[in-house]
Amino acid sequence: MKKLILTILALTLLAFSPQKEDAFDTGEYFKFRIHYGIVNAGYATLEVKDAVINNKKVYHSVGKGYTTGMSKFFFKVEDLYESYFDKETGKPYRYVRKIDEGGYTKNQEGFFNQAENKVLVKDYKRKSEKTIMVSEEVQDIVSAFYFLRNHPNIDKLKSGEAITIDMFFDDEITKFKLKYVGRQDITTKFGTVSTMVFKPLVQTGRVFKEKESLTLWITDDVNKVPIRIKADLAVGSLKADLDEYKGLKSPLKAKK
Repeated sequence: MKKLILTILALTLLAFSPQKEDAFDTGEYFKFRIHYGIVNAGYATLEVKDAVINNKKVYHSVGKGYTTGMSKFFFKVEDLYESYFDKETGKPYRYVRKIDEGGYTKNQEGFFNQAENKVLVKDYKRKSEKTIMVSEEVQDIVSAFYFLRNHPNIDKLKSGEAITIDMFFDDEITKFKLKYVGRQDITTKFGTVSTMVFKPLVQTGRVFKEKESLTLWITDDVNKVPIRIKADLAVGSLKADLDEYKGLKSPLKAKK
């Protein structure tokens, strides 16, 4: 009897405790303007759709990046990233990576077997395929973005603390670390927006000067919208600002 009462009490508390609201939903769309100072270099878009995999409804995120104007003559970019991931757990089922960056190309598709912790990678450029063992909580590069927006600890972080996840990229698992810096109000085309500032730790080398060369500003609300990104590159600095959006789960809060 005592065990039954405790079970009923626990279920009651769970039913009436506030649950963390998802940061996004089907129909969400972002468009970012990528620029070097006042020079417009290109755009990137990110959209959430519905799809069905193995008779199960899942999220299908499509990300595109491309150069515009004179920029495409100096360094042409046409990137396509897609991810199909679970609506409840956020775990990925399939990803697509089809890119052309200044002549460097990739055309891959990956299929995750969550039950066996494996991913089958099909490389259409090389006409090859291989199976790679992965960790139980692995994310692909696109699903990781949505998983982190929904992370239960993201609002509890203190300055200097970080969230670390396993990310599958370039046929291997890397430890992706998102370091929290603090809060800041920034001026955008939508008004003054309260944000949380993060520094994703990246690999140094040909592109980035230091591990903390990337800075990310996300809205300090339930949406967790990426509103600005700044990258300190080996040559110069690149910025991406949110230029257009629609389909947010909650209204964007901005002070005019």
